[in-house]
Amino acid sequence: MLIRRQVRRFRGITLAAVVTAAVLTSAGCDAGGGGSGSNDRAGGGGSVVAPGKPGEPARTLSASEAAKAAAGVDTPNSADVRYVRMMIQHHSQALVLTRLVAARSGSAAVKRLAERITSAQQPEIGAMKGWLSRNGQTEQAEGHDHGTMPGMATDAQLKQLRAAKGKTFDELFLKRMITHHQGAVTMATEVLSEGNNVQVEEMADDVVAQQTTEIGRMRALSS
Repeated sequence: MLIRRQVRRFRGITLAAVVTAAVLTSAGCDAGGGGSGSNDRAGGGGSVVAPGKPGEPARTLSASEAAKAAAGVDTPNSADVRYVRMMIQHHSQALVLTRLVAARSGSAAVKRLAERITSAQQPEIGAMKGWLSRNGQTEQAEGHDHGTMPGMATDAQLKQLRAAKGKTFDELFLKRMITHHQGAVTMATEVLSEGNNVQVEEMADDVVAQQTTEIGRMRALSS
């Protein structure tokens, strides 16, 4: 995942560089006043070789096409916005689950796990809200049903947890939280393939790494 992020950044820097070079070259041709300068202007300012994605060949673009492509590097797309909105809600339910632990759990290990989850996900919610604000987005899209998100506990499951105590609670909590984390990993994996923004990619990478590790811990506690 780190390699993919570095490749994306490299491609963005490279594309911006070749666009700058194309503009400078075009300007030089124009300043020369020769016939080729007129041809370049008519053709959009010359051509630019833009690096392709890993495993894909480079593309030859006009300067104007390259400028448009460079403008889109790292620009959040609908997948990025959808993921951040949904993950805020997903994390928020995780905090609802962890708040039940202190008064109901009979396991010190489960209590420590809940504290770690709370400590990680509370600031992540703040970071995601900040990302939406900086990108001119609201926290919730009209008509979006967050109940369709993978891993979310139903009202009936939450009621069952609230009614449980001791070992029964711990077993139910771990079962629910494993499913919840698996849903978060699914969502993060999807945005890593569909999104365009590096900051969202970094957040999704963190979710995959952190919550996969926690799934392993919870399975060990469940056995």
